[in-house]
Amino acid sequence: MKIRLTVGAVLAAGLVAGSVGVGGLAGAVPTAERPSGLAGDAAPGLLAVGDFDLTRPETVATGLQVPWGMDFLPDGSALVAQRPTGQVVRVRPGQQPETVAQISGVTPTSEGGLLGLAVSPSYPQDGWIYVYFTTATDNRIARFRLTSPQNQEPVLTGLARAAIHNGGRIAFGPDGLLYVGVGDAGQTATAQDPQSRNGKILRIRPDGSVPAGNPIAGSPVYSLGHRHVQGLAWDAQGRLYATEFGQNTWDEVNLIVAGGNYGWPTVEGRANDPRFRDPLITWTPAEASPSGATIAGNRLFVASLRGNRLWNVPLNGSGGVGTPTAELVGTYGRLRTVEYGPDGWLWVTTSNRDGRGTPAANDDRILRFPPRDTVTPTPTPTTPGPATCTVNWTANQWNNGFTADVTVTNRGPALTSWTVTWSFTGNQQVTNGWNAQVTQSGRNVTARNAAWNGSLSTNGAVSFGFQATYSGSNDRPSEFRLNGTPCQTG
Repeated sequence: MKIRLTVGAVLAAGLVAGSVGVGGLAGAVPTAERPSGLAGDAAPGLLAVGDFDLTRPETVATGLQVPWGMDFLPDGSALVAQRPTGQVVRVRPGQQPETVAQISGVTPTSEGGLLGLAVSPSYPQDGWIYVYFTTATDNRIARFRLTSPQNQEPVLTGLARAAIHNGGRIAFGPDGLLYVGVGDAGQTATAQDPQSRNGKILRIRPDGSVPAGNPIAGSPVYSLGHRHVQGLAWDAQGRLYATEFGQNTWDEVNLIVAGGNYGWPTVEGRANDPRFRDPLITWTPAEASPSGATIAGNRLFVASLRGNRLWNVPLNGSGGVGTPTAELVGTYGRLRTVEYGPDGWLWVTTSNRDGRGTPAANDDRILRFPPRDTVTPTPTPTTPGPATCTVNWTANQWNNGFTADVTVTNRGPALTSWTVTWSFTGNQQVTNGWNAQVTQSGRNVTARNAAWNGSLSTNGAVSFGFQATYSGSNDRPSEFRLNGTPCQTG
């Protein structure tokens, strides 16, 4: 899932979206302040998110073969799909990549192969990993579990395949549904055909069935008029942004709404035509050829292939954008995927061995970049420390929201940095936090120390808090972990 709900001041400036009203997933969330009238209104230690130190890369993995899809497990390790080999590898900082699955039937012709990857938002309960790939006859989605990776269950089949424009990006949205970017497979007319699933963004249930509320009853089509979507990312208000390859003139970033028509092949770029939704941003293909996308705080990051750069796009909090900034121009060559990790770092993959780049000796690589509040790189031990801990959780709840104050006491060896993780059992969504960087992926939440409170002595305690929304039940999590070690709850 490509949403990391974080703290950060909303940027005031920027362009507004097209004239068609925003619908679908957009919705209000509380501001990044602790609610008025609660203890500690000042909310000490609030941290801006989305500002990364791109001068301090850490190499996470080298020698990969076109790393394409990437998502994270609850323990913070990354699963990465290698396009030509059909292999899924598990990547941890400080360790060699480990092959965990070989996807059956992958046919890596030209732009095809093993493409998107997404971890189930209910992974602690169901263990599913989803992959999008090209076979000899179609593009499809299957799912498997790490406990039995040879058992691969088809979820969605029969998407038209071709040497080009296979699409392939998949991601779980904040609604728990799976969104799928499907290219036009070189048949441009399919993008405007509502009966075709190509040239679309699809929305399906995790089992592949069609959810209620899609624009066309019984159809997985969520939006149409797309050429080749390769990036999907949601902001904290639940708005979906997508990157898209143009043909010869304009690449795009679009704000996606249910039932929206984005114009291809009638138009490339801005049409100023009420039948179609105009993009928020256009670039020339030489500047971009945009692939993966992620949102951290109020920044949209876009990995660019032909452009050999990372685009940094400010979001204004209302569905509009400010002026993009080009980062890492030419530094690492072609960039395929960018993800905001649960560790608070920005992860980027290169794509220099895809037949169109000039690979360095250590390509393809995965790099990660620290947030600027990190004074020194986060320690990455190869095995979790032996620490034990206790957690006290105090919640203050109202109609559809709550705050929680969390106190963690370390009963093991002293720590120089700490990460506390847990999983919600309902549909709780974190909107901001204090005294820690609190991020969420599906039901999995990670609280990482701030720059000034990483030291945690034996028998020492640290407190942090967060605000969240919910509906239905709001049960306290049953298990917490400190640096990967289970804690007792008080």
